[in-house]
Amino acid sequence: MTPLDSARDRLRAIGREFHGRGWSLGTSSNYSVVASREPLEVLITVSGRDKSALGPDDFVRVDAAGRPCDGSGRKASAETLLHCTIARLLPDVGAILHTHSVWATLLSGADEALGSVRIAGYEMLKGLEGITTHDTVVEIPVLPNSQDMAPLADALGQLLAPRSGTRRPHGFLLARHGLYTWGTSLDEARRHVEILEFLFEVVFRTRGAGPAPAMARVPQHQQQ
Repeated sequence: MTPLDSARDRLRAIGREFHGRGWSLGTSSNYSVVASREPLEVLITVSGRDKSALGPDDFVRVDAAGRPCDGSGRKASAETLLHCTIARLLPDVGAILHTHSVWATLLSGADEALGSVRIAGYEMLKGLEGITTHDTVVEIPVLPNSQDMAPLADALGQLLAPRSGTRRPHGFLLARHGLYTWGTSLDEARRHVEILEFLFEVVFRTRGAGPAPAMARVPQHQQQ
């Protein structure tokens, strides 16, 4: 089995898992791995497939511009250019995963005007690469959604441009759409999805829960 065959099998398993967890319903979402760096080529899910039932032929290899280059005639996902932009600008990235959960959709819409979702103080942040303490703040950028991939890829390029003194984001959200995240490996990218989806739910539920109920005071004579 070649490395790309193994990657296909892993992506098919991830599709089944993410569908079962409500993160990739219907034909939503797209997943990719970097197939080569010189030249840059990406293996990505084809357009319009149910991610719970991906077959071995439900992938296409594309070049740096998102054009199919494997001669299969398969149609790449509509958002292929975003995957290619990430892979081109982040040379250590080996896999990119895009999900459409309820929580990412709601939270990205709620915080679109702010430009990012702020997550602070949670132990689960340590599941993100490079973070070693809960006592930290992570900003997940929110980009306005668009059906026009070229300007959206340009906006993404500006977001990922290196900036002195700032931490590279672990992913970004498209407003009222979903999450994009990545990793040096497929395992790392999958972990980032799991961690961020957990945190999105916690943040949104916390905002909507209202004040914590007052704890009843135990009479002193009853205290042990």
